[in-house]
Amino acid sequence: MAGHSHWAGIKHKKGIADKKRGALFGKLSRAIIVAAQNGGGDPAMNLTLRYAIDRARKSSMPKDNIERAIKKGCGDMGGVVYTEILYEGYGAEGVAVLCDALTDNRNRTAGEVRKCFEVHSGNLGATGCVSWMFERKGLFLVPAENIDEESLFEAALEAGAEDVKAVGPGFEITCDPEVFDDVDSALEAAKFTTEMSEITRVASNTVTLDVAGGRKVLKLIDALEELEDIQSVTANFDIPDDVMAEVESE
Repeated sequence: MAGHSHWAGIKHKKGIADKKRGALFGKLSRAIIVAAQNGGGDPAMNLTLRYAIDRARKSSMPKDNIERAIKKGCGDMGGVVYTEILYEGYGAEGVAVLCDALTDNRNRTAGEVRKCFEVHSGNLGATGCVSWMFERKGLFLVPAENIDEESLFEAALEAGAEDVKAVGPGFEITCDPEVFDDVDSALEAAKFTTEMSEITRVASNTVTLDVAGGRKVLKLIDALEELEDIQSVTANFDIPDDVMAEVESE
């Protein structure tokens, strides 16, 4: 889990470059469209849609874009139909990689994903080859600055969180997806700022990487995340802070 949360934290700190904001909004729109297609356009009755909308809002996606995506998903504005696909493979040093995709063209997306793996010292695998190493969890990252640790533990655990632990410059909270909304509401009520809050896949074990391996794996993840059809990438790696500092100095 440290590998996933470590990389998630790094991505948050780096922020989203302006040139990538349009691509991000496209990915967020697809998530909303598919959620509405599968469960209807009312977020009060469709938790998946509510989470997709919350993620879009936290990424400063305009309200009009969100409403338009919901209408598309409900069929009010026509548009393409997206299919959810999970791609699985291995990166350098045997790191397990999962790619969640929403696509309107399976052949195109599979080809693009396969090429990314091959170019960056990995290989695309068969369905089920690595997904067994991961478990779906609610995951929150809370910055440690001005945080009362005891209050954070109390708020999270009373709401049903499974674990709260210090990770790098903050705290990582994990919970069962069924109580994600309860934990999210409890943290908000207690006025704790979350750098990340999402239902994701968490690895049962991690592969610790050196500088060379870290660079290869991070380049693979960057390349996959830049693909238009890829919604998210999860991997079971860990990079020690001193190694990460060297990796980032490249």
